[in-house]
Amino acid sequence: MGIFGIFSKDKKDSLDQGLQKSSENIFSKLSKAVVGKSTVDEAVLDELEEILITADVGVDTTIKVINRIEARVAKDKYVNTSELDKILREEIAALLEENNTQDLLDFDIPADKKPYVIMVVGVNGVGKTTTIGKLANTFKNAGKSVVLGAADTFRAAAVDQLILWGERVGVPVVSHGMNTDPASVAFDTVKQAVDQKADVVIIDTAGRLHTKVNLMNELGKIKRVMQKFIPDAPHEIMLVLDGSTGQNAFIQAKEFTKVTEITSLVITKLDGTAKGGVVIGISDQFKIPVKYIGVGEKMTDLQIFNRKEFVDSLFKKRK
Repeated sequence: MGIFGIFSKDKKDSLDQGLQKSSENIFSKLSKAVVGKSTVDEAVLDELEEILITADVGVDTTIKVINRIEARVAKDKYVNTSELDKILREEIAALLEENNTQDLLDFDIPADKKPYVIMVVGVNGVGKTTTIGKLANTFKNAGKSVVLGAADTFRAAAVDQLILWGERVGVPVVSHGMNTDPASVAFDTVKQAVDQKADVVIIDTAGRLHTKVNLMNELGKIKRVMQKFIPDAPHEIMLVLDGSTGQNAFIQAKEFTKVTEITSLVITKLDGTAKGGVVIGISDQFKIPVKYIGVGEKMTDLQIFNRKEFVDSLFKKRK
C-alpha cells in the first residue's frame, strides 16, 4: 500500500466539497441548456461549449470535448439529454487518460531513488510553500524522513513560512535566510539529506516570471549543484498553479515549461473557485500529469489526483 492508500470516503467527501462551487456553476447552466429538449442537438452542444469555456476548461480543450461528444451522438444516433452529464464525464475522463493523467491510488518513493529529490517551482501566491508543507506532512506520516530546502531566498516571507511549516510538521529545514544564493541552499539541503540518509528532499524555489533568463539560469544552477551529490537530481520538477486564477494558470504553465522541464503539476485553491475546469484544460494542453490538487485548508486537503474521482465530483448533480 502506498502513501495515500485507497481513495477513502473522507477523501471523496472532501473532494466533493472542494469542487462544489465549480460543480454547481456547471450544472446550473447545463440544466438551463437542456430545458425543453429531449435529445442532444446542435443547440445543446453550442450551449455546452460555452459552459465549458466559462468553467475555464479552455477553448482548444473544449473543442476536443465537443467533437468527441458529437462523434458519440452520431454513432449512437439518438442521445437523450438526461444522458449528457454521463457522456460528458466519460469523454473527459478518457481525454485525461490520454494526457498521461492516470488513476493513481498510491504514491511510493522509487526504491532506487534515495533521497528522492523534488524541486518545486511556481509564482508567488499560488500556494507553493503551503503545498510543500502539506506534502512533507504526508510523507512524514507515512514513515518517510524529509528534509526541506528554503531556496526561495528573494522573499523573506517564503523563507519564514517554510521554516514555520517545518516546525509544524516536525521536519528539518535548511535555510540561509533572505537574499542568499539559492543554489547554495539547495547544495546544503541535499548534502544534509545524503548525510542523514533521508528519504525525501523538497526544494522550494523562487518564481519570477518577469525575468525568464535569470530564472532559467537560477534553476539550472540549482540542478547542477544538487547533481554533485545525486547525479540524476532532481527526480521530479513540480509546478504549482493556483486553480482560482483560471486562464492565468495556463499562462504560468506555458512560461515555466519554456524555462525548465516540468514533470508534474499541483493545482491548488480549487475549493474557492468555480473554475475547476482549469485542471482539465491544463492537463490536456501541456500533457503533464496532474499529481495533486488542493481542495481545502486542512493538511489532508492536498489530495493525490484521481481523474475518475475528479470528473465524477466536478460533474456531479447537487441537491
